Amino acid sequence: MKIHHAPNSRSVRALWLFEELGLPYDLQVYKLGDPAMRAPEYLKKHPMGRVPALEDGDVTIFESGAITEYVLTRYGNGRMRPAVDSADYPGYLQWLHYSEGMLMPQVNLIMVETFFLPPERRNEENVKRATKLLTRMLTAVEAHMADGKEFLAGGFSGADIMTGHACIVSKRLNADFSDKPNVAAYVDRLTARPAYQRAVGISA
Repeated sequence: MKIHHAPNSRSVRALWLFEELGLPYDLQVYKLGDPAMRAPEYLKKHPMGRVPALEDGDVTIFESGAITEYVLTRYGNGRMRPAVDSADYPGYLQWLHYSEGMLMPQVNLIMVETFFLPPERRNEENVKRATKLLTRMLTAVEAHMADGKEFLAGGFSGADIMTGHACIVSKRLNADFSDKPNVAAYVDRLTARPAYQRAVGISA
C-alpha cells in the first residue's frame, strides 16, 4: 500500500495507523501547497489535491477517517476497533467521527488565519473565536475521560487515531487545557506511544 503524505497534516493519522498495526507501506511525501498535488495524475487520487490518499492495488481512497475505517476493516484482524456487538462500539463510532465533525473545523480556521493567509489578510477575531470554540469542543472529551479512561473506546483504537490526533493538534494551537487535566494526560499518553513518535519522525 502507498500513502500520500505531507508533514503537519491529517495524513500523520495514516502513518500512525500503519505504524500501530505494523503494516508495511510505501510513502510519497509532499510539502503542503506542493504543485505536484494539483497535477492531473494526483487529482485522480484525491480530487481536492490534498492528503492523505491511500493506494491499495486497484483501490484508491482519501480522507483520513475513511482510510482508518478501510484499513482496520480489511487489515486490522480485529485490532484497534471494538466488535460490532461490543458495548464500546457505539462510543467508538462517536469518537471516530467527533474529530472531523467538531474539532477540526476550528483547527482549520485557526491554521488558515495563522499560517496560510498573508499577514495583511489575517483576522485575529476569527482566531480568537475559533480557539474559544475549539476549547469548548474539548470539554466533551474531558468529561468522557473523567472516570479514569485511558482511551476513548475501551482499548486504544481508531477513534484515538482520529480524535486523539485532533486533541494533540488542539494543544499545539493553544486551546485552553488549564481546566482539562484528563485531556492533557490523554495527549501525553498518545504522544508517548512509539508508533506515534515514529509517524511524527517520518513527518519531520
